[in-house]
Amino acid sequence: MTTASSDLDGRRARRGRNREAVVDALLELFREGELSPSVATVAERSGVSLRSVFRYFDDLDEMGRIAIGRHLERVGHLFELPNMGEGPRADRIDALVDQRVALYEQVAPVMRAALIRAPFQPVISTALRHRREFLRAMVEQQFAPELATLDADTAAAVMAAADVLTSFEALEVLRIDQQLTSDRAAETIKLSLDRLLPR
Repeated sequence: MTTASSDLDGRRARRGRNREAVVDALLELFREGELSPSVATVAERSGVSLRSVFRYFDDLDEMGRIAIGRHLERVGHLFELPNMGEGPRADRIDALVDQRVALYEQVAPVMRAALIRAPFQPVISTALRHRREFLRAMVEQQFAPELATLDADTAAAVMAAADVLTSFEALEVLRIDQQLTSDRAAETIKLSLDRLLPR
């Protein structure tokens, strides 16, 4: 390997490390509640010069999209729910709500940042819409036995309510606005689903 190609490989590796450091710094700031930090703040936190940050990313929007995407990849396993639609009704309610609360605890800071950016960034808006559709389909599959006992209009209304009850936004209200613990929020949603879904 020539000195020139070795130098190029070294620069690429350093660039990769620095981009990772910047993205990790942005995610750290999100977790601390800083949802719209300046590029200077991100640069300072990452230890990467402001000039370099602008070489690695077109703007803060691109940096945010990459950070949000990377975080969602890291927590991808939390979107899984085995044996959907199987087992006793109470167990299925518990399983879905426990999964949603665990997911919420991991994604809340990044989701807040994503929701702020979504109206101005179609890529984030589309990704959020797809996630919502995916999570809604999980609810529908998990409670398919109960929904199947209802007429179409009632099933649609019950499904819509169950989707709202298990949404990020509902958990945000329970945890932040109503200041419930995660356990209490989970109990509240489980009780609501139990009352909502036919036996």
